[in-house]
Formats: sequence, structure tokens, C-alpha cells
Amino acid sequence: MTELTTCNWPSKDPLMTRYHDEEWGVPLHDDQKLFEFMLLDAFQAGLSWKTVLRKRENFRRAFDGFDAAAVAGYGEQDYERLLADPGIIRNRSKIRGAIVNAKCFLEVQQEFGTFDRYIWQFTGGVTIKNNCRNPGDIPVTSKESDAMSRDLKGRGFKFVGSTICYAFMQAAGMVNDHMVTCHRYGG
Repeated sequence: MTELTTCNWPSKDPLMTRYHDEEWGVPLHDDQKLFEFMLLDAFQAGLSWKTVLRKRENFRRAFDGFDAAAVAGYGEQDYERLLADPGIIRNRSKIRGAIVNAKCFLEVQQEFGTFDRYIWQFTGGVTIKNNCRNPGDIPVTSKESDAMSRDLKGRGFKFVGSTICYAFMQAAGMVNDHMVTCHRYGG
């Protein structure tokens, strides 16, 4: 049996490999999943994706299955509950930001009909396919993530710098940064 060629960042970690093979770079158009990735990418700021991914199910439980309407309705009691939850990343600013972002997310849905319609405008509705041959070729920002960051900030979103937006774009399949030699690059 021949082993598939893959990007090097998942290493041999089964959780990271499954995420790489099944989710990362796959075009995503489901609003609830888009909210999930937005929330998780904000919590990733300053941390490794592996740290966040290992806590993903705890985040799902703590944040009502990534239901934006539920999170938007969180009050001080919910904030305190999240701050005391050892299963998630307990950063005061990121927790407050998640609640603010949920409210902003619902406003965008109201304005555009879906968050999907809004967010994909930054890539013209298509996946940008990069031709990365080495890990160092993968950008951390782009003109599209810069534009997305500016617009999201203008709408009141928190933890949406260009680097976080670019990571979100990778996760949501808005950009394909698989190595050209990776079995996932073509599809």
C-alpha cells in the first residue's frame, strides 16, 4: 500500500491529519460551520491550531453547538460560566469577543441573507488556489484577508486581524494552500 503525499504540518498527529484530510481547504458554505471556524480561529490567536483543535468538542459543548443566535444572547452569567470552563481557552477578551462576534454575525446574515454570501465576496465567490511548493511559500495574509479584516472590523467584529482572517479563509476553503505535492491539492 502506497502512503499518500501530504502537507507536512499535520505531522503524524491523527487529529491534525484527519482535519487536514477532511476539512482544511474544503470550500465551506454552511453558515453554522462558518461561525464555528470564525469562533475557533479567534481563539487560536497567539496559540497553535493543534491546541484549539484538541479543545474543539469542549468549545462545541460550551458554545451551544456553535449556534450564533444562542451565543449572541449570552449574558454575564454565561460569560462567567465560560471563564470557569477548563475545557476551553479561558481568555477574557476572546470570550467577550466571541459574544460580540455572534451578534455581528447575525447582523451580517440579516443584511446579506447568509453569512456565506457576505464572506465569499472577498474571493469573488471562488477558491483562490495557491501553488505552494514549500511550507515557507504559504502566506499568512493576502490582499483578500486584508480587505476582509477591514470590513469585519468596521462591522464591529473582534479578533479579526488579517492573519486570523487568512487562517479562516484556509479553514473555510476560500484559499487552497495545500502543497502542490499533497494529495488534497487537486480536490
